[in-house]
Amino acid sequence: MLQRTSKRSRERLSLGRRLVRDRVLLLFALPGVALIIAFHYVPLLGNIIAFKDYQPFLGIGGSDWSGWENFSVIFNGDPAFLRALKNTLILTSLQSVFVFPAPILLALLLNSLFSERIKRIAQSILYLPHFMSWVIVVALFQQMLGGSGLLNNYLRSHDLSTINIIGNSELFHVLLTSQIIWKDTGWATILFLAALSQIDSQLYEAASVDGATRMRQLWHVTLPGLRGIIILLFILRLGDSLTVGFEQIVLQQQAVGRDVSEVLDTYVYNNGVLGGAWGVAAAVGLVKGVVGVILVLTANKVAHIFGEQGVYQR
Repeated sequence: MLQRTSKRSRERLSLGRRLVRDRVLLLFALPGVALIIAFHYVPLLGNIIAFKDYQPFLGIGGSDWSGWENFSVIFNGDPAFLRALKNTLILTSLQSVFVFPAPILLALLLNSLFSERIKRIAQSILYLPHFMSWVIVVALFQQMLGGSGLLNNYLRSHDLSTINIIGNSELFHVLLTSQIIWKDTGWATILFLAALSQIDSQLYEAASVDGATRMRQLWHVTLPGLRGIIILLFILRLGDSLTVGFEQIVLQQQAVGRDVSEVLDTYVYNNGVLGGAWGVAAAVGLVKGVVGVILVLTANKVAHIFGEQGVYQR
């Protein structure tokens, strides 16, 4: 009898029965799915203008086909596009090296605090910058580091030479990276703190009994417990690796010029929305999206090779 029950439980339900069984959950999920389709998938159809000489007053249907002509800025190496690509890759490298590990280190630091009260207070303070808009964040940095900011006013009051940070093109990439770390590191610790809370405390006790130091416990217990979430987030980060902060850069672009501040997102904006080259802008945006998908799929495949689950299972 038990064997028959277990056999029936293993039988796969038909699609219709599963829909009836999960109808309440599906109804709750329906509004979210509808929003995703309406604002994420339907707009993908607009990528067709990458292959057209799009004119807004003619519409998509009335505009002439141009084939691969809009992609010539990519294939022929347009100087403005190459400059934007170079700046994008520089910022991507800086963010991968400094921004991505920052919440991991901060989560480990917060997790080492013994007082739960101090930990909660620190988390609340660190989360606050995430809820500020980039307009406020840029204004704060200008008030602190600008030519008439707090730092330079202090230097002037002590007869010291001032430091040009906000308008210095050589420090622009470092400034952008610092702003991202200040704004989003605290919020990004949430997932890592949740993963740390799932690590069995008996593993630390066993390691301590074996004579492992705090650093050894970190290396052999804590980091392996975080490995799955680190790989998952890194793969997802690769998908957005060519997106390095549109609003943040646009707000500060005039201070340093386009030579160091133009990235792919601002290139699309300046050429499409402002310059009217809609087809070229759409072509660059389309290639950027395709490259992101390829990076995610490749990284996920590498994760599977090394025995990790990645974004989705095989």
